[in-house]
Amino acid sequence: MKQQVAVITLGVADLSRSRGFYGDGFGWRPVFEAPEIVFYQMNGFVLATFLRDALELDMARAAGPGPGACALAHNVGAKDDVDRALARLTRHGGRLLRAADAPAHGGYRGYVADPDDHAWEIAWNPAWTMDAEGHVTFGT
Repeated sequence: MKQQVAVITLGVADLSRSRGFYGDGFGWRPVFEAPEIVFYQMNGFVLATFLRDALELDMARAAGPGPGACALAHNVGAKDDVDRALARLTRHGGRLLRAADAPAHGGYRGYVADPDDHAWEIAWNPAWTMDAEGHVTFGT
């Protein structure tokens, strides 16, 4: 199999509330919207927000009480962008999980949860390259 991810789907309770976080918070624009699902074209894959009950029905599996120890990451181009992004996301329905700081492995990062408690790391890492489309390459 190819080493790639085509779609990441997050179960959400309220599409309108979710759209506020992803649309107004991140500034992302949907490429497709239906009553149960919204798709965002990302840099090389698609992110979907799917009403949780409909997603559980679609995959024939109950999701359980909530997200576990899993985080998605959004890299930014400069250290100061981390704090700005965390502030913007919390203004648009996010909940700060961890204020930005410098981890031992380098860079600068903080964590925010979307309205459905999906964790997002907002990170700047000077050892990673990021092209104009936002594609990140591990190491340099």
